[in-house]
Amino acid sequence: MRTRGRRLLVTAVALLTAATTLPAAAAERHAGQEHPSHGGLSAVIRYTEYGIPHIVAKDYANLGFGTGWAQAADQVCTLADGFVTLRGERSRWFGSAGAPDGSLSSASTNLSSDLYYRGVREARTVEKLLAEPAPRGPSRDAKDLMRGWAAGYNAWLAQNRVTDPACRGAAWVRPVTQADVAARGFALAVLGGQGRGVDGITAAQPPATAGTGTEAVTGVPDVKDTAAAARELFDTADMGSNAVAFNGASTANDRGLLLGNPHYPWQGGRRFWQVQQTIPGELNVQGGTLLGTATVSIGHTARIAWSHTVATGVTLNLHQLTLDPADPTTYLVDGRPERMTRRSVTIDVRDGTPVTRTQWWTRYGPVVTALGAQVPLPWTATTAYALNDPNAANLRAPDTALGFSRARDTTGVLDALRRTQGLPWVNTIAADSGGHSLFTQSQVLPRITDELVQRCSTPLGRALYPSSGVAVLDGSRGDCALGNDPDAVQPGIFGPARMPVLKDAPYAENSNDSAWLANADRPLTGYERVFGTIGTQRSMRTRGAVEDVAQMAARGRLTVRDLQAQQFANRVPAGDLVAADAARACAALPGGTATGSDGRAVDVSEACGVLRAWDRSMDTGSRGALFFDRFWRKLTATVPGAQLWKVPFSAADPVRTPNTLDTSVPGFATALADTVTDLRAAGIALDARLGSGQFVVRGGRRIPVPGGTESLGVWNKVEMPWNPSAGGYTEVTTGSSYIQAVGWDGGRCPVARTLLTYSQSSNPNSPHYSDQTRLFSDERWVTSRFCEKDILSSPGLRVVRVSDRH
Repeated sequence: MRTRGRRLLVTAVALLTAATTLPAAAAERHAGQEHPSHGGLSAVIRYTEYGIPHIVAKDYANLGFGTGWAQAADQVCTLADGFVTLRGERSRWFGSAGAPDGSLSSASTNLSSDLYYRGVREARTVEKLLAEPAPRGPSRDAKDLMRGWAAGYNAWLAQNRVTDPACRGAAWVRPVTQADVAARGFALAVLGGQGRGVDGITAAQPPATAGTGTEAVTGVPDVKDTAAAARELFDTADMGSNAVAFNGASTANDRGLLLGNPHYPWQGGRRFWQVQQTIPGELNVQGGTLLGTATVSIGHTARIAWSHTVATGVTLNLHQLTLDPADPTTYLVDGRPERMTRRSVTIDVRDGTPVTRTQWWTRYGPVVTALGAQVPLPWTATTAYALNDPNAANLRAPDTALGFSRARDTTGVLDALRRTQGLPWVNTIAADSGGHSLFTQSQVLPRITDELVQRCSTPLGRALYPSSGVAVLDGSRGDCALGNDPDAVQPGIFGPARMPVLKDAPYAENSNDSAWLANADRPLTGYERVFGTIGTQRSMRTRGAVEDVAQMAARGRLTVRDLQAQQFANRVPAGDLVAADAARACAALPGGTATGSDGRAVDVSEACGVLRAWDRSMDTGSRGALFFDRFWRKLTATVPGAQLWKVPFSAADPVRTPNTLDTSVPGFATALADTVTDLRAAGIALDARLGSGQFVVRGGRRIPVPGGTESLGVWNKVEMPWNPSAGGYTEVTTGSSYIQAVGWDGGRCPVARTLLTYSQSSNPNSPHYSDQTRLFSDERWVTSRFCEKDILSSPGLRVVRVSDRH
């Protein structure tokens, strides 16, 4: 049957290709552009509705070629901007003071970004990882995909004119290499480690003289403040993604179901792009791939579906160095001196003189003087801090993705994770056609055990580790080095046997909290603190999600339609908990007034009725949703969580506690007054429809966007900044992205509905710039065309054969 399917697919592609000519393309080469290689690479791309490409190729290099070509056609400017970042050339083209889009690191300026990535480039970090034999390094198939992707991107540039105004005619749009593509994978891998500390790595310089005061002598910042800042910095609840898998006991036909709802930026380089990739007889997978990568990150095959959520595991640790009193660039290990390694990097700057800076590296990793803006790590005459990031040795994510794409069931997904160990900072949730469900937090983490922390923590580490999971180990002791697990593919990381795993539960769900409550009836325990917490308060989004999916599983007989309904239920768990009490307390305020934070009395009587009438949802037509959104943000920002609720959190009832709003706290009435003032100052009616103030602009027109912010607990999460001078909220910046609801009905094709909320193309001249965004606004879906009969029956089918010969 497999051979017959391959023959039919190849025949169909050949017939279609023979009947379709490649559209004429005007070749436009930029000054200094290299010619792409002529290795005879080619692929067939079948486009269906909404510009979704179905790429067919004979092997992995050719599949990569078609993927690189098709991504360039939709996203050339966004991709080119990212490659400028990876080359360390942002200051050259855009000026040193500007800022990257945040998709590839936390760097606050172009100069900081350039210093880091030029250092990576000049150290040949990525090339060395590419040369590592599998499984520690990428497989031949993964490297062929990267090589092909680069060739496809280059061929598109050589054969087409850029029409996107964001980079039309720009000299920085240039060909790329396999190493450039691999560098993007490296950047994504270290986002939670070195990428989080770029400013602190590139700014780290040894002290000229010994400082004064306790901090200068010991190198220990204020422990309490730093612990609080680290807890906030490493809190993943506000980052992204929900996913749930149901096993056959919960579904209508004893087969699995999966709903994936990752939350990612709507602009910039960390976006998904939808594709189907097929090598007849070898690979057939559809889903979302991150821009600049060649494998499907979240997707489904004929038998398996999976999604990811950002995990709570802390992917870095610090080593506190004891320095040689005579030389702050020499540190001691077991009393023996070791000199730091210097990396001097020079950056060209537009309209300025080149900038040269030195980075300092140790056996543990780079010296870092801060994590973000909130966590200072001062380098003094006696002390410095080095950052260990095991994902700086991890280019295995493409092989993990390929392993998922080849798996036949959830056991195959676990096998791929155990074999490749390539996921840097996400959990995996999966379901299969056999009725199995899976949750696992299988990620690359430094091997920080609670025993090691107890034995080797510095005073700073003893404060940071319990609150944030960040270990600070004594770098002066050789016995404080990270150990090795026998089943780990690289030294100093946890092996697969240590990962939290939940198999075949009626539901397995995650919303960026720890693994503990993947299923509230089967809590996961026994893992080290670095993976996340156990028995602690869950986010409002986790609480709402567990309530919803537990009720769904208990009800049973679920279908894909139930998944679709859950995605757009837009229920507000915070509203269900507090809106009625808030409305009653509002109505009881003397004279219908409350005092704002500026000391002025505000008539809030209208707000009471708005709260009472609100339907507790974040649908675009919901009246009162905007008011509650602003009220809840203000209340939770000013009233500590411990004072907000009458019934405190209980680990024995973690989904339903805390509860019962304490409306007697002074901040309650103040938040009401400030919300009324804010909305009226922005010209927004208190009972305005949500869609009038929550939107994106495409082609000069507002498109209303459903969903709600993190603190509301809405499954369909969206975020946008508040700017009252601009009339309230500006455009949505992040939230639901590549959504998929997948199941099986016993036929040869999966039952799948998908949605790419921000659409396939960032080019405003493309017909696929906002078509799926309008679907998202209307809460409608795309029916997945996975099987050949569905692809060939598409009314908008367009077939293109692409090659590097022209």
